[in-house]
Amino acid sequence: MIKSIQTKIILIFFILGIALISALSFFHIIMLEQIAKPLVDVQETHSLIETQIAQTKVITVITIGIFAIITLLVGYFVSKSVVKPINTLIQNAEKIAKGEEIDIKETGNKKTQIDELVNAFSLMTKELKQNLNEMGKQKKQIETILLHMTDGIIAFDMQGEIIHINPAAIKLLNLSEQDKNFDEIFSKLHLDINLEKIVYLENWTTSEQRINVGEKYVNLLFAPFKDENDKPAGVIVVIQDITEHVKLDNMRKEFVADVSHELKTPITSIMGYADTLLESEYDKEMQTKFLEVISSEARRMAKLVTDLLILSRYDNKKITKEESEFDLGDLTKKCIERLRFEIEKKSHNVECFVTANVPPVHADKYGIERVILNIISNAIKYTKENGIIKVYVGFVYNDAYIKVIDNGIGIPESDLSRIFERFYRVDKARTREMGGTGLRTFYS
Repeated sequence: MIKSIQTKIILIFFILGIALISALSFFHIIMLEQIAKPLVDVQETHSLIETQIAQTKVITVITIGIFAIITLLVGYFVSKSVVKPINTLIQNAEKIAKGEEIDIKETGNKKTQIDELVNAFSLMTKELKQNLNEMGKQKKQIETILLHMTDGIIAFDMQGEIIHINPAAIKLLNLSEQDKNFDEIFSKLHLDINLEKIVYLENWTTSEQRINVGEKYVNLLFAPFKDENDKPAGVIVVIQDITEHVKLDNMRKEFVADVSHELKTPITSIMGYADTLLESEYDKEMQTKFLEVISSEARRMAKLVTDLLILSRYDNKKITKEESEFDLGDLTKKCIERLRFEIEKKSHNVECFVTANVPPVHADKYGIERVILNIISNAIKYTKENGIIKVYVGFVYNDAYIKVIDNGIGIPESDLSRIFERFYRVDKARTREMGGTGLRTFYS
């Protein structure tokens, strides 16, 4: 394309030059002929003018020839000094656009300014390509991070249109393809919030909101961002799933209420029986009965306080585990004997079977003992009178196990996945009636 333009320019330059030279020569010849007409009788003058006309024609032809040579030389110079470097620039640009590498070749010590420009441009394009590659790499990294984040991210421009949104945001807010505007999304979530207020009244506007989306609880954090000129460019919304935190907080509140109830009941009972003994005189048998009730309620309170202290130690990581080797079957049988009073009270038939030669277990004996007592005591507590409870101790490959089977009320299948949640109780009313707080579920 450059070569064709060069040819056209040289051709036009050549034609215009010839036309100009020819016009001047023709004008000069006409002037001489006009001078010669009145001098027809003067033979010598007429001959002189004709000679000048002939000389003018020869000079014109020579001038045209010299101009043609000059034109060719100018064309060659332009081709070598201008067109060729420009063609090199274009070729290098095409290679860069295709992702190909370019070679910078030296042309000797005597370089033209255009050659130096070519080299400078080549270096600049290589640096530009490297910068673009680095920017592309950083962009992909950011996109990958946003794609796999558990928190949702939505970026809005000043018109409220979505610039970027990651899958977590779509999932947490239950958004569809039609939800593409700031007002539409948050009005759908019944949230009264204005984009302009967030941007321009950042210090006077609440930037954090907590909402309920279906069964999920999410926390929304609104943060305005600016462009390179430090002008408001839009708003970024960070969506955090706080469902588990809310559930834990609710369970903690229920736990406080349950513990308060568990403490209040024995305290009320102790105060009632103590006041009765103080206010009236009873025989020895009645006093003994009242004192037994007071003692039982006091032990119940002591047990609850002990559970609370253990829980506090686990929270503060102050529990020190003392690992040792012990016989798991023997430990299980001792735990059953410790619960013999509760077993006989409800007339349960409890049997313990060691199904294999269980090698000594290396673990925290105190912690394992608490787990065994917890499980068996729950089986005793939630099995009706004259129930059957079987305890199996075995060994499979490298794992020792304890299995407890009873014919009690059991746990609904829908609650099985939550029985190890902190403070969780299957039936709150039933558990409260039987004196449970959900404490042992956690620290055991």
